[in-house]
Amino acid sequence: MKVTAVIMAGGKGERFWPQSRANRPKQFLSLTNDGETMIQKTVARLSGVVDIQDVFVVTNETYIGLVKEQLPDIPDENVIAEPKARNTAPCIALAAQIIRKKYGDAVMLVLPSDHLIKFTEMFVDTLRSAIDVAEKNRNLVTIGITPSYPETGYGYIQFSGADKSMPGVYRVERFVEKPNIERAKEYVNAGTFLWNSGMFVWKASSIIYNIEQFLPDVAEGTAKIGAAYGTDAFEDTLRAVFPGLTAESIDFGVMEKAKDIYTIPGNFGWDDVGSWLAVERINHTNEYGNVVKGDVISINTKNSTIIGGKKLIATVGLEDIVVVDTNDAILICSKDSTQDIKKIIENLKICNRSELI
Repeated sequence: MKVTAVIMAGGKGERFWPQSRANRPKQFLSLTNDGETMIQKTVARLSGVVDIQDVFVVTNETYIGLVKEQLPDIPDENVIAEPKARNTAPCIALAAQIIRKKYGDAVMLVLPSDHLIKFTEMFVDTLRSAIDVAEKNRNLVTIGITPSYPETGYGYIQFSGADKSMPGVYRVERFVEKPNIERAKEYVNAGTFLWNSGMFVWKASSIIYNIEQFLPDVAEGTAKIGAAYGTDAFEDTLRAVFPGLTAESIDFGVMEKAKDIYTIPGNFGWDDVGSWLAVERINHTNEYGNVVKGDVISINTKNSTIIGGKKLIATVGLEDIVVVDTNDAILICSKDSTQDIKKIIENLKICNRSELI
């Protein structure tokens, strides 16, 4: 069966302000030393699993130019522009309908555009195992991440014993929302919980069937759009129908309710790059535990991330601090407050400073 990939690339990346902006969010930035952007890395690691002609990108219509600029080998018709953000369930449903219209049916690898993976070969092996499971019946497969510490910022997947007919594959018992630290410690110690990575594998027909069961308005609306794909009516139908769909996540809308859900634990060096704290995980630190980029002089500075541009940044006596300098804004933030960077965006909106958002 043909294997396709759907890259979800509509996020705003607000926790990476001031580098991530409304007109160039995190997935289109390079946060590593090799110059490749997040979305370029996401597509590149699929080489050998999915032909580039079978890669689809679902993004906000604002970012169509960025997608085509950074991924010029993806066919134009495979870049799908959401006229309005409606969360992951409508995004995935639309892609599934288009894939079914184009291929009859196919396996879909559904991947966020802004994750990093250290061990590509191990990741590809996991994808191949997931594809084998997804081809059977109406199985839905989620790739979980073996937790290395009690993280409170991720959802968790509880799984049961391995399926004897599918080695290394486990039946999902339930999805769990982001826990507090005590509950997160319990999950890690139990050994039967994985981090929910937001990566899925299934046939287009399988996910469409489940969306029809649990989100019928989303199924009906995206079916209308999918039927118009490849015709002159597609853009008008998309703009007329998509904004009215229920905004719902695929986890809450489908995965928490569906049957025949399996998970495969991943141990391939995954990082969701959710905030500036990730920079020190994905880049080399110096002997003082600092990540330094740009024109920087640091004195008695430890365990900090300092990212500059053309101006000199000089730090003295800092510890556990994030400093990010851009042409028009500077962020100075303690590491334990990086989750509150979104509040800056909220304040800028209140102050009508849209040029900085």
